Amino acid sequence: MSIKRLLCPRRRRRIPAQFSWVDHRLVRDRHICGCGPEALALYLLLVTVADAEGLSYYSDSTAAKLLSMEESTLRGARRDLVAAGLIAYRKPLYQVLSLEPEPSAHSDRTARAGGPASFAEILKGMIGDSP
Repeated sequence: MSIKRLLCPRRRRRIPAQFSWVDHRLVRDRHICGCGPEALALYLLLVTVADAEGLSYYSDSTAAKLLSMEESTLRGARRDLVAAGLIAYRKPLYQVLSLEPEPSAHSDRTARAGGPASFAEILKGMIGDSP
């Protein structure tokens, strides 16, 4: 039995505040632009089957069969989703990523070094991340 662990802990998926299982930012922030129908079908499958942190194990053959596509097409769809920053993949584990922007390398270095933080970072630290 494999132990699941987050591939990108900083981008752990959280259920969005609006009434929808699929985050509205997917469309509103145009994350779907440039993704073909096969990639979007795979994304919907992964969002549907993933646990609360966005993790799932689906083999290429199972996912391809569920989506009625060739395994080579599925692999291309997965590459597109990784390139779009929507998922992380390390065989056999998928992670649906948060649509929140990643913290910049500069803010990470500053925080680790104990340097100054922005007002937004201070407020976020005071109130915490809300689901």
